[in-house]
Amino acid sequence: MDEQERFFFDTDADLTIMSDKTLAVIGYGNQGRSQALNMADSGFNVIIGGQRDTTLKQAEKDGFEVMSVAEATKRADVVFVLVPDEIMPSIYDEEIAPFMLDNQMVVFASGYNVYYGLIIPASTLDVVLLAPRMIGKGVRDRFVSGQGYPALIAVHQDGSGEAWPKLLSLAKGIGATKMGALESSFEEETILDLFNEQAMCGLQLWAFRAAYEILSNYGLNPSAILLELYASGEPEQIAKAYTEMGIWDQLKLHSRTSQFGQLSRARHGVGTELRSHMTKIVEELRDGSFAREWACEQNVGFPGLYRMQAQVEEHESYKAEKRLFEIMKNKVKR
Repeated sequence: MDEQERFFFDTDADLTIMSDKTLAVIGYGNQGRSQALNMADSGFNVIIGGQRDTTLKQAEKDGFEVMSVAEATKRADVVFVLVPDEIMPSIYDEEIAPFMLDNQMVVFASGYNVYYGLIIPASTLDVVLLAPRMIGKGVRDRFVSGQGYPALIAVHQDGSGEAWPKLLSLAKGIGATKMGALESSFEEETILDLFNEQAMCGLQLWAFRAAYEILSNYGLNPSAILLELYASGEPEQIAKAYTEMGIWDQLKLHSRTSQFGQLSRARHGVGTELRSHMTKIVEELRDGSFAREWACEQNVGFPGLYRMQAQVEEHESYKAEKRLFEIMKNKVKR
């Protein structure tokens, strides 16, 4: 293990530190609901703050006391801000910040708004990062199963002087220390999260589309192409093997023909141009270029996003995908 790496596990955290505190979860979406349920099961006193909508109705069904964001903030020792990044600054500035008191703790699951200065918490607050590296459903399912999941954690401000033990107690409460919580920072979490979306997940989308175009030009069946590339569900099983065995050791699950082909051919696609593109992505995340562009996009009503989505839907691969999935869905219903 790198000497600079610090992992924290269940034995490093004490649930009793936060057991007599009131924890307000702001936002009851995928992450909010899972984290709230996990903390309640860990014996914490959890209340829910938000707008009166279907999510709050679900929170009431789940047995939580629900109220406005402002009221939840006033009553809480700790405020979990688990709403989407794009609406978080206005909610924080208008409904959370005016009611925060010295030594209260505010918890973020994403470093985005704090790192880019869109949210500037008061200097007297504990400001921490508790970022599960897992989708909301997995946060709940893996807590219930006892498996746990990894997380990135950080103390950005220690207004109370006790932020670390409190953060570790909360991390254990949501199940993040079962597998290991890694000390990070708001900057690191933001760059890694956005880089993975833009340079890994995003590139995969366009790689699939390029593959579809190339294979279609050779006269291969559109449905057969999509089934081979991803629609069969095989990539899901391969990705699962990544997390269980490691990205390189999972190659042993493939035929020798496959192993030889992957190791001898695919590496040539990762040349100077791709590395330069990935480097540019990181630089735009570090200097705030992407955040500024995204902020402008939001301010004018998302025209660029909607245009790109429309262009995707006009492509033959999208239409072929719709046809294939409709056939498979109807077959399953019969």
